Amino acid sequence: MTDSPYFKKKTGLRHLFAAATYSVKGAKRLVQESAARHEIVAFILITALFSFVGATILHQLVLTSLFLLLLAVEALNTAVEEVVDHISRDYSVAARNAKDLGSFAVFCVLGINAVFIVYVLIDLLTQV
Repeated sequence: MTDSPYFKKKTGLRHLFAAATYSVKGAKRLVQESAARHEIVAFILITALFSFVGATILHQLVLTSLFLLLLAVEALNTAVEEVVDHISRDYSVAARNAKDLGSFAVFCVLGINAVFIVYVLIDLLTQV
């Protein structure tokens, strides 16, 4: 390992501040991805729709939790893509598989979100 101050571990409040700073930088990077921006817009619209149809606070909390899970998986997918692209721009089956698996993870969480949204809407709109 190196003695560079860049690699020196921070402790206590410095660690907390550094972690928060890294998280903000990650969020800023994620918002540069069009998929993440589309997901944010969809979340805002669906939250408004849930309010309009009378969704409960529990519905809103689950929706928000699933949305945050989606953003987390989207961030991991973006990280995989960036690392793969950094390592090599050349085509390789392993690189393609890594990117495809990240994409599949996002697809799965999108599916979970969609199932929940459809369930809530059907449940609320069919109540008499």
